Amino acid sequence: MYTLSAYGSMIADRARVEAHAQALRQCIREGSVVVEVGTGTGVFAVLACQLGASRVYAIEADSIIQLAREVAAANHCEDKIEFIEDLSTRVTLPVRADVLLSDLRGALPFFGCHIPALCDARRRFLATDGAMIPRKDTLWVAVVEAPGPYGEITDPWEHNVFGQDLRPAMRRELNRHHRVRISEEELLTAPQLWATLNYATVQSPDIRGELTWTVERAGTGFGIIVWFEAELAEGVGFSCGPGSPDGVYGPLFFPWEQPVTLVAGQTVCVGLETKLIKDNYLWRWTTRVFAPGGSGEILFCFDQSLLNGEILSPRQLQKTASDYVPQLSEDGLVDRRIFELMDGRARLEQIARKLAVEFPRRFSGWQDALTAASVISAKFSR
Repeated sequence: MYTLSAYGSMIADRARVEAHAQALRQCIREGSVVVEVGTGTGVFAVLACQLGASRVYAIEADSIIQLAREVAAANHCEDKIEFIEDLSTRVTLPVRADVLLSDLRGALPFFGCHIPALCDARRRFLATDGAMIPRKDTLWVAVVEAPGPYGEITDPWEHNVFGQDLRPAMRRELNRHHRVRISEEELLTAPQLWATLNYATVQSPDIRGELTWTVERAGTGFGIIVWFEAELAEGVGFSCGPGSPDGVYGPLFFPWEQPVTLVAGQTVCVGLETKLIKDNYLWRWTTRVFAPGGSGEILFCFDQSLLNGEILSPRQLQKTASDYVPQLSEDGLVDRRIFELMDGRARLEQIARKLAVEFPRRFSGWQDALTAASVISAKFSR
């Protein structure tokens, strides 16, 4: 879930906003039906109306949709926009759309269940000859000389004021990706195409590929960066790569386990993959740096992943083992009882009063229990 200030940053990103506006101008005709998956503050839904759309279905699961309703009313578009407060995968629409719009990326297009949701929306919402915005995202990778960003990752652990050995923490930080700003001058290799997400045909949210570079200039390699170029409509798009204006998107830095001195002509191979597991992406990057001269000798070999960056408690892992026998905690018992009492007949106050009686050690009174019941109700009730 984005904060309101994050939505403000999106609106302030002129490259993003102007490109989407141009794509909408190009795709919307008088009387068009538009579906927006993840409408956020409703800015693009309102713009679609202003460009001539006769009906906009603005889908948003988070509470920001209330602000979108207010924005639509303030711009006198509320009669043309139907706001649907739910996940798009649970929504059924009465008509097919001429335009399907969705901008739910993170720093890269791999953000939560965006790609599966977009595939589902394409299949169920879009007319046969309808337009998708975006059309495709192209992802690029390069080896980078980035002592500044690398130092920000390692310095707190290498140079702490107590002189302690904090390498266990540093190893985990080096197995995470980090948002950075990089100039073209900091690239040690030419960018290579890693993947193209064609949203008219993409089916899987998972990507993997092998990249091989010949180092173009001597320097110190600190890892790789990944960025994307978006094509929203024919001839309309933007880039968040090195040297592009600072915006809500930007390159992700995947650091190496240690800096590596490189010379021109040296070969570097990186296997890069990302896999959607439930609602989050697991990244893995494996690196081989070969000796100069073409002998085939491997000087450095790194195998890194977000999994290696996780802090895993043996006690918590034990609770997920197949042979573990679970027993509900008091919190679990309370939650189970709330679900039992949410039978479609009892008001929240009635549920809270019963909880206060049944769990006197947990709740000081029914008002206290009402808070717990309200949280469950907000998340799971219809």
